Amino acid sequence: MSLQKPKPKNPIKFSISLNSEQKEAKERILNSKITFLKGQAGSGKSLLAAQIALDLLFKKEVEKIILTRPVVTAGEEIGFLPGDKDAKLAPYTASIYDNMYRLYNKEKIDKEILEGNIEVVPIGFMRGRNFSDCLVVIDESQNITQNQLELIITRLCVNSKMIFVGDNSQIDLKDKRQSGFDYMSKKLSFIKGIQSIALKTNHRDPIVEEIINTLNDN
Repeated sequence: MSLQKPKPKNPIKFSISLNSEQKEAKERILNSKITFLKGQAGSGKSLLAAQIALDLLFKKEVEKIILTRPVVTAGEEIGFLPGDKDAKLAPYTASIYDNMYRLYNKEKIDKEILEGNIEVVPIGFMRGRNFSDCLVVIDESQNITQNQLELIITRLCVNSKMIFVGDNSQIDLKDKRQSGFDYMSKKLSFIKGIQSIALKTNHRDPIVEEIINTLNDN
């Protein structure tokens, strides 16, 4: 019989600190089962989701982090990719791993991946899976259809949470009306334990926010 390792007593020290908006959002996410985390490019939503995931894993409040995102590109087809599912998904999950490497020691992150504590699951492999004692992060959720989102959300089991991360202004689906992110976040908002959070602060160069505002100005 293996003894469970004790939970760390002190807070996990990350390389990047959250601002007040992110800290408030984190508290709300931790008090929810399912969160639709929204924000424009540069709002730090993916970084926040990664920080929460690592925090829960390192504190042993979850046994595993599940990462997924749709295999949809921003208007450019990249063709057939060789290798196993991890190799095929590498170009799509690189941004998630990059955020984790920015937040914490790369060797520690790689060790957790090697031990299976951080797992990438393609959306196409979701059917039949049940996620218990884990945090599921679904990045680029604006590119998930309503049927795919329903498939993912019904995988949730005991002691688990889900964070759908997305930006409705960056839908890359050929038919943007197929996106289920905004629809489902509004449709399910009345259910206790499900909420939508929008981040406003820009964490990139200030010119990015000005560009976005200009492009969105009718």
